[in-house]
Amino acid sequence: FTLHDGPPYANGEPHMGHVLNKVLKDIVNRFKLLRGYRLSYRPGWDCHGLPIELKACKESDFAKGSPLAIRAKAAQFALKTLELQREAFKRWGCLGDWGNPYITMDPEYEANQVAIFYKMYSKGCIYRGFKPVHWSPSSRTALAEAELEYRDHTSRAVYVFFPISKLPPGGAESCGDPTHALVWTTTPWTLVANRAVCYNPEHEYSVVRIGEEGGSEKRVLVGSECIPRLAPIFGQFSVISTLPGTSLRGSVYAHPLYPTSPGLPFLPGSHVTESEGTGLVHTAPAHGFEDYRIGVRLGLDLQCCVDERGKYSSEVEPELRDLSVLSQGNEAVISKLETRGLLLDVHSYVHRYPYDWRTKQPIIIRSTEQWFASVSDLKDEAKTSLNGVKMHPSSSINQLLSMLDTRDDWCISRQRVWGVPIPVFYHKESGEALLSDESVSHVEKLIRAHGSDCWWKLPVEELLPPSMREESSSYMKGTDTMDVWFDSGSSWGTVLKDSDHVADMYLEGSDQHRGWFQSSLLTSVAAQGKAPYKEVVTHGFVLDGKGNKMSKSLGNVVSPADIIERKKYGADVMRLWVSSSNFTLPVSISDDVLRYTNDVLQKIRNTVRFLLGNLSDFDPSRHLVPYSGLSQLDRYLLHVLHCYCSEATHLYDSLGFSKMVHLLVNVVPTDLSSFYFDVIKDRLYCDPAEGRARRSTQTTLHHLLRFLTSSIAQSPLIWRKKSHSTTHILLKVVYSRAGGRTVQGSGP
Repeated sequence: FTLHDGPPYANGEPHMGHVLNKVLKDIVNRFKLLRGYRLSYRPGWDCHGLPIELKACKESDFAKGSPLAIRAKAAQFALKTLELQREAFKRWGCLGDWGNPYITMDPEYEANQVAIFYKMYSKGCIYRGFKPVHWSPSSRTALAEAELEYRDHTSRAVYVFFPISKLPPGGAESCGDPTHALVWTTTPWTLVANRAVCYNPEHEYSVVRIGEEGGSEKRVLVGSECIPRLAPIFGQFSVISTLPGTSLRGSVYAHPLYPTSPGLPFLPGSHVTESEGTGLVHTAPAHGFEDYRIGVRLGLDLQCCVDERGKYSSEVEPELRDLSVLSQGNEAVISKLETRGLLLDVHSYVHRYPYDWRTKQPIIIRSTEQWFASVSDLKDEAKTSLNGVKMHPSSSINQLLSMLDTRDDWCISRQRVWGVPIPVFYHKESGEALLSDESVSHVEKLIRAHGSDCWWKLPVEELLPPSMREESSSYMKGTDTMDVWFDSGSSWGTVLKDSDHVADMYLEGSDQHRGWFQSSLLTSVAAQGKAPYKEVVTHGFVLDGKGNKMSKSLGNVVSPADIIERKKYGADVMRLWVSSSNFTLPVSISDDVLRYTNDVLQKIRNTVRFLLGNLSDFDPSRHLVPYSGLSQLDRYLLHVLHCYCSEATHLYDSLGFSKMVHLLVNVVPTDLSSFYFDVIKDRLYCDPAEGRARRSTQTTLHHLLRFLTSSIAQSPLIWRKKSHSTTHILLKVVYSRAGGRTVQGSGP
C-alpha cells in the first residue's frame, strides 16, 4: 500500500495543520499495516521556490547577492527547517521512512523533473508565449493561481468619458454630438494600455443626457439596464434615444488619455454584462485574460508598458514613468482624466482581490514572455482519467473538476533563482529557444551528477552538448526557474517508481484541489497518460475554538509544541483530537476541546490499566480456557468484542475515524467499565487464583486487551511513559502483522 506524502514547505515551524495531515496519514498507514499490507510511505519536503527564498534572504540579498549565494542560503535554510519538521513529525508518533525522505532539491529528483518537463514539451504540452499572468511586483515574479490569496481590497474606481468620434449611421442621427461612452473600471492605471471598448450585441443601449441643458451637460452611451443603478451618479438626466447593441459595430472612439492617437474600435464581446458597471467594458489586452483573448483574435496591440517592479516603463510619457501603478501611477492617471474633464465620478470600491501568498501584497495582471503548460489541451484527458479515481468525500470531485474547467494555461516559469532551471538556451540574435533531445539530455545528466547549481556554475559551452560547443558563443542560457507546483507536481516521477508511478492514496487539505492534486494530475496525464493516484482524500482546515482562522495578529494560534510540552498533554491527546474529529469539515481546537479529549484518553487508559493489572499472573500458553469452557457472561463479552472489531475494521476501512473513536468511547464505559468489569471483580479478587471461573474471566480479559489495543494501535494513541506493558503488546501486534519487518517511527 502506497500513500504518497504531499511535501510540506520547508519554510516554517510545524503547526496544527501539519498535525491534522500527518496524523490522518499515520492512522491510514497503521491500519493498512495491521491488515497485512506492505507499507510504502516516504515522507517528502518541498524545498524550492519563493517562500523559502524570501525567508532565507533579506531584501538586500535579492539585489546584491549572486544567484549561487542566494541558492546556498536557501538550501541551508530549507535543510534546517526540514530537520525541525522531521523531528516534530516523529515526536507525534508518525510512522515513515524518515531516514530516506524525498526532497525536491535532491539532484536525482531535479533530474527526473527536468525529464518530465521535456517530455511534456516534446508532446506540445509546454510552450513559450507573451501572455498576461498574475504578476507580483513585491516578489518580481509571475505567480500561479495556487499562489494567490484573495482578500478584501479597496480600489479607486472611476467612471470615465470616452469621446466617441464615429457612431453607426442610425445612432449618429439620433444622438447628436458630442457623445461619450461611459466606462467604469477599478484599475484606472490600465487605461494607459486601453485598446478597445467592448459591448454586448445582445443588449440594448441608451444615449442619456446628464447635467443641465445648455450648461455642463454631456451625452453618454450606456447599457439601458444600467441606468437605474447609475441614476444617483448622473443626478439630473434624461434618455434621448435607445439603440440595439448590434448597431454599435463600426463605432470608433478617441483614447481618453491620448486624444491625438488613432481612433480605437468598439468590439463585440459576450463577456460584457450589465450586473455592474455601465454595459461597456474598457479593454486592455496586456492586463486582462479576457482582454488578451479578444486582442489576439482581433489583432489588437498587446504591448505592456509596466515593468517587473510594477511601475510604468519608458514606453509611456515622462510624467508617468517609474510611478507604481498600484499607488502614484494610479493617482496620476486619475488626475490626468480630471484635468481633461473626462471624469464623471471617483469612489472607493471594496472587492475581493488577489494578493501574493507570501509577501501579502496585491498583485497585478501583466503580459510578459513566460513558459506555459497548455491546460486547455489537457483538460479533457485529465477529466477522463479521474473516472476511475475514488474521492473522499465523494463531493470533492466537483471541486477538482470545477477548478480544471475554469483554469487558464498554467504559467510554470518564475523569475527567481531558487528552483530547478528551465533547461533552455536562447539564440542571442534571433531569440529563438533551443530545447532539443540532445541539449536537454545533456543538462539532465549534469543535474543528476552535480545538482541544479551546475546551471549557474558552468559556462554555456559546458552546459551545451559536446556537438554544439563551437556554437556556444551564439547562445545564452535562460534565467527562469520552474514553478514550485511543477516541482511537487512531478513527485510521482521519483517517489512512485515501484508502483508504476501511481499511488494508492493522496491525502491532503482541501486547498490542494487547486494545488498539488491538480498539478500532479496535469503533469502525470501529460507525461504518462493517466492519473497518479487511485484515491484522493481531502481534509478541512484547523480553526480556533470560535471557528476563526488562526492568525498571529489575532493571538489565537495553537502550537503543537505548546500542547505537548507546556500543557503536558503529550502527543497522545493531539492524536486523539485528530482521530475524533470529522476531518472532512473544518476542525476546531481550543483548551476546552483539549481538556475533553484528555478526559476521554484517561478513561481509555484506565481501562487498559485495569486489564493489565488483572493479567499479571496470566500466561496464555498455560492458562487460556477454551471457548466451550467459558461462562455465559464471558461468551457474551466475546460476542460484544467481535461486533466491536468488525465495526472498527469497517470504519477504519471507510476512513470513518471519528465514528471509530465514538464506538471506542461507547464500548469502554458502557459495556466494559460500567457492566462487565463491575460484575467480574468478585471472581478476580475473591476466587482462588487458579480457579476455573477466574481463569475464564482472565481469558476474556486477555482477548479484550489483545483486540482493544490492536484497534487503538492503528488509530489515535501511541501509549508513552506509564503504560510500558501496553506498548510492548502493541509493538508485538504490529511486528507480527508486518510479517516480522521493522517499521521506523517513534511510536508502534
